[in-house]
Amino acid sequence: MAHDLFQAAQAAMAKAYAPYSKFPVGAALRTEDGRVFAGANVENASFPEGWCAETTALGNYIMGGGGKITEVAVIAERMAKCSPCGGCRQRLAEFCQPDTKLYLCDNAGVVETVTMADLLPYGFKGDILK
Repeated sequence: MAHDLFQAAQAAMAKAYAPYSKFPVGAALRTEDGRVFAGANVENASFPEGWCAETTALGNYIMGGGGKITEVAVIAERMAKCSPCGGCRQRLAEFCQPDTKLYLCDNAGVVETVTMADLLPYGFKGDILK
């Protein structure tokens, strides 16, 4: 099951717009009903106004109706075992559960599987802001 999510992230990475950093990234997430939402990083000449692949995938997920996220895959063309940046860890924590699986990938496939709790043990949700 993780392999098809890796492939979706890899296909998204191929569409990245990264002319400045030359660091394409792809991400894909799966909901419990099997839907997959993918995204790539999109840079902007007004650094740091671009956005990450995870952010694009989450935007697609929201526009697609949301749902419980069960798995996430992240890949970067030039980095083995790419993990989400700090901001994206918090963005994912907003929509994932502590036991959501995150697949850290290289160009050949999944290198390591961690959980959201492993990646961001002190993440918080918006309910604390009420």
